[in-house]
Amino acid sequence: MKTILAGNIARYRKARGLTQEQLATKLVITSQAVSKWETGQSVPDTVLLPKLAQALEVGIDRLFGYSAYRDDPTYYENTYRNTDEYYWGITPSPMCLKVFSLLPPSSEKQLRLIDIGCGEGKDAVFFARCGYDVSGFDISVSGIEKTKRLADNARVHVNVFKADINDYRLDENYDIVYSNGAFHCIKPDLREEIIADYKTHIKPGGIAAFQAFVQKPFIAPSPEKEEHFYPLLSGQLFTYFHDWLIEQAEEYIFDCNSAGVPHRHAVNKVFARKGV
Repeated sequence: MKTILAGNIARYRKARGLTQEQLATKLVITSQAVSKWETGQSVPDTVLLPKLAQALEVGIDRLFGYSAYRDDPTYYENTYRNTDEYYWGITPSPMCLKVFSLLPPSSEKQLRLIDIGCGEGKDAVFFARCGYDVSGFDISVSGIEKTKRLADNARVHVNVFKADINDYRLDENYDIVYSNGAFHCIKPDLREEIIADYKTHIKPGGIAAFQAFVQKPFIAPSPEKEEHFYPLLSGQLFTYFHDWLIEQAEEYIFDCNSAGVPHRHAVNKVFARKGV
């Protein structure tokens, strides 16, 4: 958590165009104190957190990588909330089976997996049912509640929590970092940093499994009005793992009927293994 806080203080300070000295002046502290916060050598005193958040124009929760309960719900928050049914269904994605084949559960130790942008939990719960130690996060409160309900019905546990993919950084190591359809929610200027964070927190021999939408001029925009949608260029996802073993990389187009409107998506999918 200290690492997440340190990175976010530096990130938001720079986004506001502030130097460490200018931020320190606003808080009536030394620039050395700000420097120590940003390098993780120390953390702000709790009494300073409200002033720090105000100076950086963010909520305290976002400083720690968590997303606030917003008054302006996202598209998927509204969608998940308005029905007891599961928008994406409860059948796990074929990506799950590929992960299973690349790094199957072990009787000797429980493999750790985190599902980034877990939505309503169909994949996270599948992994938990298979014996993985599963965590997951999503920006949608309703999605998290549905994940918990699905896990309860399956009699498994998923450590699921609310966080924004652009703010949250991993602070534990995992055997598998998995994301089915959330990577394109990362702001382009943060991609390099965030994927580097994910790669750092994957154990040697572990797997990164990502699927993301890509731009194609002959495919119309999705009818789902996502607030944060930054499709990648074709093949871009693969380049982030040029120094890893690429177990599988593919691009394909599929038909979709989500939102009740027939349309198509172009996606890139990659499974990469970290060297031992």
